[in-house]
Amino acid sequence: MIAIEDSEISLIRPPVVTIRTAKPRDLPALNEMIALLAAHHGDAAIATPEQLERDLFGPVPWITALVAETGDGLIGYAILVPLYRAQEGKRGMDLHHLFVRDGHRGHGIGLHLVNRARETARNAGCDYLSVSAATGNIQAHRFYQHMDFTPRPVTGMRYMQALA
Repeated sequence: MIAIEDSEISLIRPPVVTIRTAKPRDLPALNEMIALLAAHHGDAAIATPEQLERDLFGPVPWITALVAETGDGLIGYAILVPLYRAQEGKRGMDLHHLFVRDGHRGHGIGLHLVNRARETARNAGCDYLSVSAATGNIQAHRFYQHMDFTPRPVTGMRYMQALA
């Protein structure tokens, strides 16, 4: 972008964004962004920073988090969760969360997070990456289709049982 100020031309550069694997120091900002995404969908985030730390960095890491970072801090994240199709012998990853903060959307941050998620899944020996979006979230549907995800119908009911 070019701005003209006091008869001078100066270049305004967008911030440099780094996409990387989350580190323990990212937990407060990650937890905050998880709460923002939950609120966006009308949900309450009840997960604690301790649970997030356990699942990312504990003895048996359960999830992988990627973060988008600028000099001002974290501006987005993606969470990946392993999947398996036993009948096909195929490993996969679910792009469980994808979030970019207000003010940073529409600048390609989500695209870069998805690309890094693909790379992470490939490096883990995965055959596929999946993602879901709420039925009425047309903007997300368009985004994922633009990123070459193929829509697949959801079949059947999913059941859950508490184990506590």
